[in-house]
Amino acid sequence: MTHITIENKKYVLIPEESYKALQKSAALKHHPEKTFSIAGARALSKKLIRKWSAEK
Repeated sequence: MTHITIENKKYVLIPEESYKALQKSAALKHHPEKTFSIAGARALSKKLIRKWSAEK
């Protein structure tokens, strides 16, 4: 691992194999956002519309 400073910003250089391993472990920890079914989306949108209209 090599430390480099360019214009007062610090950077770290690592071997490509280590970078790929870090990417893979980060991808495994990532959980995509849950998507709604059509019925669930409609229910949520109706709820938000009612909330919005009550505020006005």
